[in-house]
Amino acid sequence: MRRALRLARRAEGEVGHYPLVGALVVKAGRVAGQGYFQLPGEPHAEVKAIAAAGTKARGATLVLNLEPCCHWGRTPPCTDTVIRAGIRRVVAGMTDPNPKVAGNGFRRLRQAGLEVVTPVLEPECRRLNEVFVKFITTRLPFVVLKVGATLDGKIATRAGESRWITGAAARREVHRLRAKADAVMVGAATVMRDDPELTARLGKKVRHPRPVVVDEALRISPRSRFLRPCPRKGKPIVATTRRAGPKRIRAFAAAGAEVLVLPQDRQGRVDVRAMMRALGEREIASVLLEGGAELNASMVAAGLVDKVIVFVAPKLLGGWKSRPMIGGQGPARLRKALPLSGLSARRVGEDLMLTAYVGARLAVPLPKKA
Repeated sequence: MRRALRLARRAEGEVGHYPLVGALVVKAGRVAGQGYFQLPGEPHAEVKAIAAAGTKARGATLVLNLEPCCHWGRTPPCTDTVIRAGIRRVVAGMTDPNPKVAGNGFRRLRQAGLEVVTPVLEPECRRLNEVFVKFITTRLPFVVLKVGATLDGKIATRAGESRWITGAAARREVHRLRAKADAVMVGAATVMRDDPELTARLGKKVRHPRPVVVDEALRISPRSRFLRPCPRKGKPIVATTRRAGPKRIRAFAAAGAEVLVLPQDRQGRVDVRAMMRALGEREIASVLLEGGAELNASMVAAGLVDKVIVFVAPKLLGGWKSRPMIGGQGPARLRKALPLSGLSARRVGEDLMLTAYVGARLAVPLPKKA
């Protein structure tokens, strides 16, 4: 199963709102064939593994991290292929949370006389597919709040200077996170201050996320660098409200953006819940939230953040005017603090990378060998 997980992870950043799946056909203690799901529309992992095994698939065991599908989509049901191949036993990491499958694939296999063993390493399998699990069950993106901060939790000086709090190694890790996400999201203040490109600068063949900029009045410039053409799936997105006015909205559309005119919250800002629903409708399954402080606060308060990654630099800023990781007033009572679980830490260059989950749904980390 750990080998299946390693295979599945080869497609990170490629599958969008589909699951990461690796599969192996095992016979007489040896791997006869293997495969992983790579691109939508291609054969699924188990179909590739069975094809690689050929006649050795008859009487063999199929190992994969997710229940085989049993419905028609872009490809035929995988359960039919498994049964026709003569597979004797299926070992699966977890049930597919997709309502179209959700145990029906296992039922179909058992009805055909196959032995089904499940779950196996289920927490690790769920962690691998945390994006898919969230999106397929809620139609909302999985949101990772990423912050680069000093040891005392500051993301910028009192004058707004933030380049660079963290070191070069941490910044490279952020670009890897961007390459795995469908979208990267920032607020208007970040664009006006830094004019970022919001790309994943890892080489010529890297996959770039869609930029999402949240600006209720369209104060940013339609000549901002995130609007420049680059290889990505879909246009940059600007989320705004009617406060922007039709002239500004037309200017951003002419600059190549998809402009989402969304409802306002009580403070007159973009309603972030409506925004996330709109992103889900566009099949954006994962968002890397890069703030700043007020957008971070709005997303946390709305319960839309699933995972938190903080790069902590060995620096101190101090001062009540220095900018915190999360803005707003914050709660008056400690019992109102947002609990995190599954905390892990590792060194990234001179900085410390802390990762945790909101709640306990997906708090079990993958083992290092997986």
